[in-house]
Amino acid sequence: MADRLLAFVLGGSKRATCWSVADGQQTQLGKKMVVLDGFGKPRAVVETVELEQRRFCDVDWQFALDEGEGDRALEDWRRGHQNYFARNGGFDPEMMLWCERFRLVEVIGD
Repeated sequence: MADRLLAFVLGGSKRATCWSVADGQQTQLGKKMVVLDGFGKPRAVVETVELEQRRFCDVDWQFALDEGEGDRALEDWRRGHQNYFARNGGFDPEMMLWCERFRLVEVIGD
């Protein structure tokens, strides 16, 4: 999965991500982070440009589009993320998420 998501970041279609507020604030505005491939090798640097809390049920189409996964439709985003959260700690449509937008700063290696 890491390589698939990395390909979306490098290709420019993935400019956002989200996670449960229960997992803590993992970034802040202006923070730069190294993105690793499936082998743990550094492949890119991204910078957080927007960070907000939002209920799962309030995530809109533009954010789903910026996540750049699946067929990029809101319903596909909701279905995929509901399944993910259900497998990883629980899902509730009212659950709070950290919603992050980022920009690609640098590609590392080939």
